[in-house]
Amino acid sequence: MLKKHFFKIAFLSWMVFVTWSSLFSFDDDDLPSFEIPHLDKAVHFIFYFVAVVLGILAKREYSNGNSAYRKTLFSAFFAMVLFGIIIEVIQHVFTLDREGDVFDVLANSIGALLGVLAINFFFSRNTRLNWRQ
Repeated sequence: MLKKHFFKIAFLSWMVFVTWSSLFSFDDDDLPSFEIPHLDKAVHFIFYFVAVVLGILAKREYSNGNSAYRKTLFSAFFAMVLFGIIIEVIQHVFTLDREGDVFDVLANSIGALLGVLAINFFFSRNTRLNWRQ
């Protein structure tokens, strides 16, 4: 049963993790003391890259490959960009120690775009992966 629903479960779990990580306030004492420039933007990129890849694969799994390929790519991209914007607005409006950032939205969007491009590469005509299951 889990094998049949692997990507759906992985996508939903990932989105819960991203939402929790985006809205939870981490105490500075709990974090490592080293500084890596722009690590925050890299984390946003990875969150949304993985989210788009898992979302597209979950849609493929759900539809048994019968969903329109390009429509699935575009809808996953736009859904993740919209989700990222909503999370940033929620951070800005409803949290006390988190702030929304336009550059976070940009990092989210670039991660989502490259996730779509990665899926497109793996399901292109030159590879063995086939969109239809």
